[in-house]
Amino acid sequence: MQHWFQDHPLVSYLLILAFVIYIFNAVFRPGRLPILKEVLVYLMMAVGCYVLLVLQLLILPIIQCMSVAVFMMLLLRLRQLYDKRINASKDSKPS
Repeated sequence: MQHWFQDHPLVSYLLILAFVIYIFNAVFRPGRLPILKEVLVYLMMAVGCYVLLVLQLLILPIIQCMSVAVFMMLLLRLRQLYDKRINASKDSKPS
């Protein structure tokens, strides 16, 4: 898999960028920012992803590690939705 990512650097860059944007929005999002700050944040992420791409191409498993992190974040989100649904159904039942 690592060799495939090395052979396709554009796909690797886009995957890294997508993972970074998802992680930023899910974990570090400070709320709504003014549009110029928002653009600046995403531009800085795009530049930072280039550094991660270089590390990925130097045989470090950046994409694999980020995919595990995103998978764990999705599991957490699913668990939160499940707990919210269970608690809502318990609250609606009369005791």
